[in-house]
Amino acid sequence: MLDLDLLRSFVSVVDAGGFTRAGERVHRTQSTVSQQIRRLEESVGRPLLNREGKSVSLTEEGERLLSYARRILALAAEARAAVEQRGACETVRLGVPEDFAAYRLAEVLSEFARSRPGLRLDVQCDMSVKLAAAVERQDLDLVLVKRPAGEPGGLAAWPEALKWVTSARHPVEIGRGPVPLAVFPQGCLYRNKAVHALEAAGRSWRIAYQSQNLPGIQAAVSAGLGIGVLPDVAILPGHKVLCERDGFAPIEATELALVAACGAGPAVRSLADALIKFCGSKDARRESEAMRRAV
Repeated sequence: MLDLDLLRSFVSVVDAGGFTRAGERVHRTQSTVSQQIRRLEESVGRPLLNREGKSVSLTEEGERLLSYARRILALAAEARAAVEQRGACETVRLGVPEDFAAYRLAEVLSEFARSRPGLRLDVQCDMSVKLAAAVERQDLDLVLVKRPAGEPGGLAAWPEALKWVTSARHPVEIGRGPVPLAVFPQGCLYRNKAVHALEAAGRSWRIAYQSQNLPGIQAAVSAGLGIGVLPDVAILPGHKVLCERDGFAPIEATELALVAACGAGPAVRSLADALIKFCGSKDARRESEAMRRAV
């Protein structure tokens, strides 16, 4: 059986990038932490760290062990919390944008919930502006939100590139009256950026089509009902990207960010780790590509 204390020191060394800073995190001396890592390496029979002066790096075996170590420590913390709560059911409240990788994300969340029988997972889909306000009020524990690129705060963020799009078969005629927009309801980040960009260019606009879901916006653009602003992964084969020579200046970049409420517990942190792994993998983009081909 792997010693939790040794695993905790191992994770701390990796996260801190060295034995001295790791010792400060776990309140032990550098020599003590170094001895614990040697004991762990003896326990698994493999070297886990490459020692390079004051810095360290993971060996191949160390990389394999690291993810297991994080999961073991998280499960141990959850088990302790469950016992301390005397069987009380812990609830994790998650908020996600309606248009984000719905099918594959649902599988990730289902797997997470099944692995923790004593946990109740409540998921809310809504606009990012509402999700951000909810996590700030602590009405939600963890949220995935769309926001302007580079905003501070959050556990992780992934960039989005926004593009102006019209129909490839029935392009909207530019220059005749206000620009017709196919957009999400008021408060949507994409809508705000589209309106701001047009007004900054001195161009008039009107809302030609409004929908609360992404497929509705995509279909309206494909049919030529309006011009939309969409991230790269949501652009369909039936769409045509508009650029500066078409009269549309580039849209400022946005990002998908993972934000946790203050005082998040072990279960919330475990779900955050699962979402970071998912969002950083190819699965989210793969599903978006599949959706593009299916439409």
